[in-house]
Amino acid sequence: MQGFSDLSVWVEQVKTLCQPDRIHWVSGSKIEEKSFYDQLVSEQKAIQLNPLLRPNSYAFFSDASDVARVEKRTFIASNNESDAGPTNNWYEPKKLKEKMTSLYQGSMRGRTMYVMPYMMGPVEAPISKIGIEITDSLYVVVNMLKMTRVGDQVLKKIKHGATFIPGLHSVGAPLKENENDVSWPCAQMENKYIAHFPDERLIWSYGSGYGGNALLGKKCLALRIASKMAKDEGWMAEHMLILKITNPKGVYKYILGAFPSACGKTNLSMLIPTIPGWKVETIGDDIAWIWRKTDGKLYAINPEKGFFGVAKGTSYHSNPNAMKAIEKNTIFTNVALTDDLDIWWEGIDKEKPEHLTDWQQNDYDQSKDYPAAHPNSRFTVEATESSVLAKEWEDPNGVLVSAILVGGRRPSTIPLVHESLNWNHGVFMGSMMGSEITAATISDQIGIVRRDPFAMLPFIGYHVGDYLKHWIDMGSNVDESLLPKIYYVNWFRKDENGQFMWPGFGENSRVLKWIFERIEHQASAKLTPIGYVPDIDSLDLTNLDVSKEDIEALTYIDKNEWLEEAKSIRSYYETIGSKLPELLLSELNQLEERLLKS
Repeated sequence: MQGFSDLSVWVEQVKTLCQPDRIHWVSGSKIEEKSFYDQLVSEQKAIQLNPLLRPNSYAFFSDASDVARVEKRTFIASNNESDAGPTNNWYEPKKLKEKMTSLYQGSMRGRTMYVMPYMMGPVEAPISKIGIEITDSLYVVVNMLKMTRVGDQVLKKIKHGATFIPGLHSVGAPLKENENDVSWPCAQMENKYIAHFPDERLIWSYGSGYGGNALLGKKCLALRIASKMAKDEGWMAEHMLILKITNPKGVYKYILGAFPSACGKTNLSMLIPTIPGWKVETIGDDIAWIWRKTDGKLYAINPEKGFFGVAKGTSYHSNPNAMKAIEKNTIFTNVALTDDLDIWWEGIDKEKPEHLTDWQQNDYDQSKDYPAAHPNSRFTVEATESSVLAKEWEDPNGVLVSAILVGGRRPSTIPLVHESLNWNHGVFMGSMMGSEITAATISDQIGIVRRDPFAMLPFIGYHVGDYLKHWIDMGSNVDESLLPKIYYVNWFRKDENGQFMWPGFGENSRVLKWIFERIEHQASAKLTPIGYVPDIDSLDLTNLDVSKEDIEALTYIDKNEWLEEAKSIRSYYETIGSKLPELLLSELNQLEERLLKS
């Protein structure tokens, strides 16, 4: 981490290396932001959407080679290879720096170098962190303005002694004199590098302009680097939503949720309950930073200032609150456009128009079976556009964590919800979570569970075994009653015909209500070998169109299926190696013993 005296030196070093035509320090003002959009539109790098239909909103379209996070080009360059562990791509730091330095040489010729001071987390929160991103992408700048706290107020904190995490980003497409730019400059895949140097608290990114590869405050700082900082400093950086749930009496609690992609994290964070009198508000939909205060309890903040959500499948049916939030002041990436310059994607409420411009900016061919919007199409919008944003979302003191949810897509075995026996058992539950591979993914591995501990598989900045040990440590030396219970939820159980047994979406509020009432010691549960499962009469099933047989199946624990699950977990644990905490192996052994005795 560096301070202000280092900042001007570093900026000068990057200028000398990358050779931009000019330097712009981003102030964060609205006037400046508007000028950026005007420039992007004039350079044909963005399309302004119809201001009558989608005010102050813009569409961007990436190169077909640059559409998502590139995990195979994402590296953890720890000083010791053993510190990266089996879940990361390790690269020797000196060699990686030599390789990337040669790529950075002259990489910003013909471009502007933007210097962005930004903060992750509320300005006065004790675990908030400051970053500096240097980039030659104006697309990155306008997205970071929505996703983080950018500008002069952050620079002022650095001038007054605050340290920062440096991040260097280039799209890797220098321009020759008088050469016309393309709408989405980027490098070829083999020259894309998203590099993290956790021991130095340093981020280097080259060749990609898309999402988490380029918005360095998001996955790079807020998870990969922050997770290592959190371990060293005694807090946690997690891939989790934060929601506030309030009952009809006005009593509220804060719940975290860790789910892999495509498991409904954003939908849950903005859920509209179907049970009368209950209310859900969002504090964050993607990342939570958690620390233990002197009272022994866990508190959390959302380090981000906006939502970078998957557009495809989002609708007024699946997530009406998200749709309301993106009605204006939104950046859309790789969606389809209608003739009247509005947005469209598969799964949106509107019927497919007769004519569309697809995400590659071609006339959409209705006769062919391909998506008009890219499956990873995105929207970027400030959190304040959400009508269900909780008033505490920027409280620097954080919010008290009452429960932590984990879960994935599991068509069998895992019940609708079960509660941990204690903190360490809850860490065991989080360590084994994952989703079952379907025929849509890898046909010869159908039914195999891809383990994704606490939904952090792509984001742990150090060894996964040390990461799980840190979870255990966060619950040690404290009264167990002060810690949140951990709940495994599964909205995706299927019947013998392959149909979902649980309706999901707003009906998930019934599970949240049971969890809320468990915390309040008001809901009953039966003790099973895997944890506490709801008594059926303790779930609020009023006016729910689900058969009694399905409800019984959703809460049934199949001993033989769980014994097979235990074998699968044991095989997964073997991949972690010698750093797997003994306590987790003990939890697995105890699970098998309880199953055999049941």
